[in-house]
Amino acid sequence: MARLAIVIVSFNTRPELEDCLASIAAHPPSTSYEIIVVDNASADGTPDVLRIRWPEVRLIAAGRNLGFAGANNLGIRGADSEFVLLLNSDTIVRPQSLDRLLDQLVRDPSVSAAGPRLVDGRGRTELSFGAMIAPLAEVRQKLLVTLHERGVEPVSWYVRRLTSRPSYPDWISGACLLVRRADALEAGLLDERYFLYAEDVDFCAALRGLGKRLRFSPEAEVVHLRGRSRRQRASATERAYRESQLAFYAKHHPRWVAVLRLYLKVRGKLPAPRSS
Repeated sequence: MARLAIVIVSFNTRPELEDCLASIAAHPPSTSYEIIVVDNASADGTPDVLRIRWPEVRLIAAGRNLGFAGANNLGIRGADSEFVLLLNSDTIVRPQSLDRLLDQLVRDPSVSAAGPRLVDGRGRTELSFGAMIAPLAEVRQKLLVTLHERGVEPVSWYVRRLTSRPSYPDWISGACLLVRRADALEAGLLDERYFLYAEDVDFCAALRGLGKRLRFSPEAEVVHLRGRSRRQRASATERAYRESQLAFYAKHHPRWVAVLRLYLKVRGKLPAPRSS
């Protein structure tokens, strides 16, 4: 039995997935591990390429697009390990990053999950953690992210400062999230009502509900190429984001749902009901 299972969800990101796998091969963890790729019915030949070029990788073919939460749950259930790393296909693992993340959970039993500092392809830090999503917290997070991406230096300085020191936030990005598998199972895994977006924040809330902490660990660094698969279908991605946002508020802040729906309607971003 491997001590660590690395679960990667793939959906039409074959080149990025191969780069991710190559980075793990170049900078593997020092503990025993296996890689599980859950493919959401990619149409770019991903399963065939994995069988031919990466035979050591365990492929789980979902058969259809289950979304991020559903596919990760397949991988977590299929693993037989103490720890599970949820890793986006558009990431590049840096040297010693996996060992440094593992060390946080090994040394501190009160920590249920840990995430690294994420940087983009140019080395710019990503604000990949924060306070529990709520109206004011969400506005603050989006404002910081937007101004940082636009290069507003006082904001970028603040983001670099936040991401240079360890902390125990309410949530950490699911782009790279190491979790104790037993805790993931006890928390009920990821909520599959979220097809894309918000599932990591909700999952982290469930882990905290077990009385555990989450650790943002800048000692580890991973490159995140920021959603290349999402750009393939921008309109579908926007719809999925708004549906997840509404589902999150319905679950955690039901009194705000009517306000959110009105806000989205005024902005022309309220998703129409899906046909049955």
